[in-house]
This record gives sequence, C-alpha cells and structure tokens, in this order.
Amino acid sequence: MNHIKIWLILIALFLLESTIVPWLIPVAWQTKIIVDPHFILVIVLFIGLYMNRHTALMFGLIFGMLYDFIHYSPMLGPVSFAMGLTGYLAGLMYGRVYTSIVISMLVIALGNLFYELIIFGLYRLFQVTHSDIEWFFFHQMLPGMLVNLLFALAIYVPLRKMFESLPQPQMEKDE
Repeated sequence: MNHIKIWLILIALFLLESTIVPWLIPVAWQTKIIVDPHFILVIVLFIGLYMNRHTALMFGLIFGMLYDFIHYSPMLGPVSFAMGLTGYLAGLMYGRVYTSIVISMLVIALGNLFYELIIFGLYRLFQVTHSDIEWFFFHQMLPGMLVNLLFALAIYVPLRKMFESLPQPQMEKDE
C-alpha cells in the first residue's frame, strides 16, 4: 500500500499534538476559552475528501481510539466513533463535487463542528459534562474550529499534491 506517508504524517501529528501543541497555546487564552486543536481530524477529513470514505473511516477509528486511550479517560470509544463517522461522512463528498479550496474548508469546518457536537452529545448523555451547549459552542467549538481551519489552510497545497500523486482507487458504486 502507498499509505506509508499518511501513517507517518498522522503519527507525527499525534505526537506533536500530544506534546508540543499544548505549550504553544498562550495561557491567557486558556483562562477564557478552551483551544483544543484536532490536527489529526483535519487530515482524516482530507483523506475522506481526496482518497475515499473507507480509508478515512479506518484512520479515524484507529487514531480516535488512540485519543481515547491517551487523552480522554472518562469513556472509551466516543472520540473513535466521532472521528471515524466524521471522516466517513466527509468521504461521501469524494467524486461527487469538484473539491476546491472553498469546498475543502467548508467540509473541514462542518466536519469539525459535527465532531465536537458528537463528543459533547455523548458526554452530556452519559453525564460526563454538565455545561450547556451555548457555553460549549462559544468557548470551545468555535476557537477550536478556527485553529483547525488555519492549520488546514496551511497544509492544503502540500497535502493535496501528495494525495494527487497517490494512485487513485476506482470509483465505488453506491447501491
């Protein structure tokens, strides 16, 4: 398989996101808002957009489970479920519309919001969190989405060139 570059990028991002990125976020930001970047989610959404939905689902489930084990201890499975489902849904756009930078950023923004809503909904359902949706939306979802969109803009061109250089799979028939 030609997925070795993708594996290396995702592993490197997982390590960076776990170790260095929390130090780069200013402390003043963390008192009023919660900036939690999800760079791996951005790559999973790109995989869904430029490769296929099944590959995005696989990477989302694997790296989401890593997040569940290492970062989020209250429950096992919600991050894996949310990341896999979001990557799969982004992959439904593959081959259906022309993917320009505007469509890509729109899918990444909506995918990020959908991911955060799934996590919030599951944590709220099982009473892990007790905050209301308004506070969560303005203090965590929007700042995280903006950071993820800036990251997606920064890596759009090199990542798209890398995906275009990979062999393209045959189009799948939906039944």
